[in-house]
Amino acid sequence: MHAVFRSESMKRLLQMVERVARHNAAVLIIGETGTGKELIARALHFHSLRCDQPWVDVNCGALPEHLVESELFGYEKGAFSGAEGSKQGFFELANKGTLFLDEVGELEPKLQVKLLRVLDGAPYYRLGGTKKVVVDVRLVAATNQELDQAVHEGRFRGDLYHRLSQFQLRVPPLRERKEDIPLLAEYFLQCNRPGTELSRQAVEILEAYRWPGNVRELRNVMVRAGALCSDNIVRASDLPSEIERYQPEMSSAAAIPQKIGSIPYSAAPAVPSSGGLRDIKKQRILEALTRHNGHQGLAADELGISRRTLSRQLKQMREESQQSAESLGVLSQRQQNYFRSTLEVPVKVKTSDGQEFTAMSTNVSVGGIALNDVPLEAQNALSLHLSFRVPGIQAAIHAEAEIAWCTRDGHAGIKFLQIDANAAGELKRWILQKQVEEGWTALK
Repeated sequence: MHAVFRSESMKRLLQMVERVARHNAAVLIIGETGTGKELIARALHFHSLRCDQPWVDVNCGALPEHLVESELFGYEKGAFSGAEGSKQGFFELANKGTLFLDEVGELEPKLQVKLLRVLDGAPYYRLGGTKKVVVDVRLVAATNQELDQAVHEGRFRGDLYHRLSQFQLRVPPLRERKEDIPLLAEYFLQCNRPGTELSRQAVEILEAYRWPGNVRELRNVMVRAGALCSDNIVRASDLPSEIERYQPEMSSAAAIPQKIGSIPYSAAPAVPSSGGLRDIKKQRILEALTRHNGHQGLAADELGISRRTLSRQLKQMREESQQSAESLGVLSQRQQNYFRSTLEVPVKVKTSDGQEFTAMSTNVSVGGIALNDVPLEAQNALSLHLSFRVPGIQAAIHAEAEIAWCTRDGHAGIKFLQIDANAAGELKRWILQKQVEEGWTALK
């Protein structure tokens, strides 16, 4: 096993892993996507008494619904159309060893019942079989969902949740262990381009960024930065535009550019301390968003309200600012370039190696667009050709682009490399109108 870390939180986690590994109890690993839950699961197997026995890992979310049961528990010849022979399931393949179920929260209720029985030691039948199968498996599961909330909502069985979480390990997100960021960045650089170094400014920007995709996102960013840099030095300009704008905070008086939701802003408008209750409430919301770099979920948690309530209050604030001619804030020319407006339209994509697919956009800026449902095989493409339409703009927009970052579930940030001048002008005017509609003032 090879782990790269410096933070105390990861040190405590791995110490706990070594202690838990010696037991045969089930372990549930929780954490955001990209934090390294599979690495922790492999460490559990490596340090266990089963380390010389099989390790089998399964992504429950990637298995088609109609195949999950047959893949987990196996099937006999003739059990269904196409079953030309018998096949061992993952439980049998992992016998005497460790079975890792990633994204266990995706299992449908019928399989949750069968999984619970197997965990309790009950023999089971293969699909279409008449002979019971007995296995000795140490189960490790992982999820990025709030399973306790899923239990409360009836989407996940409570008894299975408690059975899976005899031991529960939480992998901290990268933003909670900033001291690991430079170390990991250097490691990924050396793995992909030995001899490359990080500039001091690049390190400071990497530490200031919040890394919603965690370690996986950092790895992808460093692989791309290492390929693009010159003189074997990664500078701030080699980082994706979404990251480059996160300048480090120099002092309490010099705030870094922040954002409300997808909207960057330089500073919240001052609210008089003698204002009414509504003004105080507005100030608290803006201050919470500032502290959390515009992350509405974290700000809502701090304020003790739901994310939906926070979104509704922000919308109300924008409407009030328009009615009273009060601006939410002033956008500099640089911030206007990063302003993201919601845009949900189909985008036709053709990769440099000839793959074609259609993805849905979520937002757009002058410099790029965010897409959902980007296929895994297209995520390493060197360049893309995009074609999409924006409501209110007559001609379709065509752009040459590249992937700036991408998550495992197919959400990607796309950077425009080249776009037709007329189309770029139309898009910029459309986004400027959206800025005004939301209550922002743009510097000319």
